[in-house]
Amino acid sequence: MNREEEGLKSLGSTTVYKTVYAPEVLETFENKHPENDYWVRFNCPEFTSLCPITGQPDFAEIRIAYVPDQKMVESKSLKLYLFSFRNHGDFHEDCVNKIMKDLVCLMDPKYIEVTGLFTPRGGISIYPYCNYGKPGTKYEEMAATRFLNHQ
Repeated sequence: MNREEEGLKSLGSTTVYKTVYAPEVLETFENKHPENDYWVRFNCPEFTSLCPITGQPDFAEIRIAYVPDQKMVESKSLKLYLFSFRNHGDFHEDCVNKIMKDLVCLMDPKYIEVTGLFTPRGGISIYPYCNYGKPGTKYEEMAATRFLNHQ
């Protein structure tokens, strides 16, 4: 199957970087192993956004880990999506929750967690964490357990 058959637009084409928050750039492809539970992890060590009050840049490492169901996020589209936060003003906690919610809406994963490791500003670093488990499944319980045991 080629990228057109998968419905992918970003992969293999000229890269256009959005200058505003752009969840519409996210793309999925079919998980060929939905019967298996397995982790997919992404690490974005060069995430940037803007403080919504001061307009100053915030820098972070964003870590995304999920257990896919039927759909998976295509990595180039994820890169373009994360890049779209560059001129977006949101607090650290909002960025992390927005990323998770957009990916849940896009893929409907079995489980997902997103962590932001923001660099210090004013001598304080902030590490927001959020997660989600598909309601009515063992992943909902997994999300609660992982959240309660998160450090």
